Amino acid sequence: MNAKARKPVGVIGLGAMGMGVAMSLLREGFEVHACDVRPEAVQKVVDAGGIRAESPAAMAPLVDVLITVVVNADQTETVLFGEKGAAPHMKSGSVVIASATVSPEFAKALGKRLTDAGLLMIDGPISGGAAKAMAGEMTVMSSGSPEAYAKCENVLDAIAGKVYRLGNEVGPGSVVKMVNQLLAGVHIAAAGEAMALAIRAGANPDQVYEVITNSAGNSWMFQNRVPHILAGDYTPLSAVNIFVKDLGIVLDYAKKAVFPLPLSAAAHQMYMSASAAGHGGEDDSAVIKVFPGIKLPEAKK
Repeated sequence: MNAKARKPVGVIGLGAMGMGVAMSLLREGFEVHACDVRPEAVQKVVDAGGIRAESPAAMAPLVDVLITVVVNADQTETVLFGEKGAAPHMKSGSVVIASATVSPEFAKALGKRLTDAGLLMIDGPISGGAAKAMAGEMTVMSSGSPEAYAKCENVLDAIAGKVYRLGNEVGPGSVVKMVNQLLAGVHIAAAGEAMALAIRAGANPDQVYEVITNSAGNSWMFQNRVPHILAGDYTPLSAVNIFVKDLGIVLDYAKKAVFPLPLSAAAHQMYMSASAAGHGGEDDSAVIKVFPGIKLPEAKK
């Protein structure tokens, strides 16, 4: 690893994906500064060779590239421009890789604010799940200026198996992530509906899973999420409330564009129902719990 590649990088948000980002960077020899509201998450990165940051503001002047792996637009706003936000304290010309799923309008506005502050931005939503993040193999749907890419190309290569460059301005990255979340949310809801019907009809759920994953009805989400249902394990890897938010972004965008999205709307209502019933913090496969009169597999003891 050359000296240039060892540039200091900050990671804010050490959840399932952010932890993988930090560990992948450490594995590739970067100097990693880590910040999270949970001290135990930061400690895990420190134990692996990272550097603790007490706040985004404290981290900011020490890094050349800052990756925000938080949940939503509000958290992005807080970590960059809040009371202890990073942006006012970053060195001119530094790069922010903004990885939360947000609306394209928010991403564009954020890009302008960072530009006005003398900073560069990569609109870089991520996908692939915790395992791929930890392996440095996730997908980044990105857009931004050539200058921004030039300053963080090796950082992106360290954390992702695929980095899609979707435009020279901020915004297209968030558009494509929005489309991805539309499909992911609908596919999970459809998987839940299909398994609920199978269970109600008396089919063996394990056999249904085996058959469908080897048939035309399969999808990546069916294959990935139905095992959670079969195991009765709704420990959140991606929670129901994530799709309340993400499909909400999709539908808000479509409403402004006067564009109909009937499947997205139906799926969103399913996640809303699951959340209202108290399952919002559970794995998104818990959307199956909105269907009445079915006996779901119980967790293995």
